[in-house]
Amino acid sequence: MPAATTAFTIIELLVVITIIIILAGLILSTVGYVQKKGARARAETEIAAISAACESYKADNGIYPRDPTANTATDTLNARAMFDPVTTDATLYKGASLVLYRALSGDTNLDRAVNATDQNFKIDGTTLSPPLTQLPKVYVTFQPNMLSPADQTLSVQYIRDPFGNSYGYSTANQFNSSNGYNPTFDLWSTAGGTGTNDVAGWIKTW
Repeated sequence: MPAATTAFTIIELLVVITIIIILAGLILSTVGYVQKKGARARAETEIAAISAACESYKADNGIYPRDPTANTATDTLNARAMFDPVTTDATLYKGASLVLYRALSGDTNLDRAVNATDQNFKIDGTTLSPPLTQLPKVYVTFQPNMLSPADQTLSVQYIRDPFGNSYGYSTANQFNSSNGYNPTFDLWSTAGGTGTNDVAGWIKTW
């Protein structure tokens, strides 16, 4: 009498595959949630550190980082009306971010180091005449993962939030009290959002 053979039926295989798919979906959704929560926590920490550096900058200079009249990115970027750091408002987001970076890092020529060359530039990147007689002060050290592009051999383009976009930095309320939120400065991350419907999820200083 031949030995009995054991094998999975089609139904059993389908049940096992379905269970695996469900479990994989649950794991992937949990991983995504954890990653987003971690990114938000990191953005909150970075915003707090940058805000503290802005206060130190004001204590030394009498004003918060704000670009001169040659470049009005920080006065023009309006958190009330400009929501897209990726396309529509990317130029202003990045321009204002660079003013903030130059002011707080001391790296005015954007080469990721503070050296004698940085004594020749204002925080908007224009030439300073006469140049400084000492190196610009460093108010905060930006970690490599906070700067774009990631390639450390390239010049800094903007301060990058944990979602890959430029942080928003604005002094628009100082320029016109009907714009922006704080009379001091606005600093925010759009948390990956790029539209008006995403504003509720922003990480911000107001």
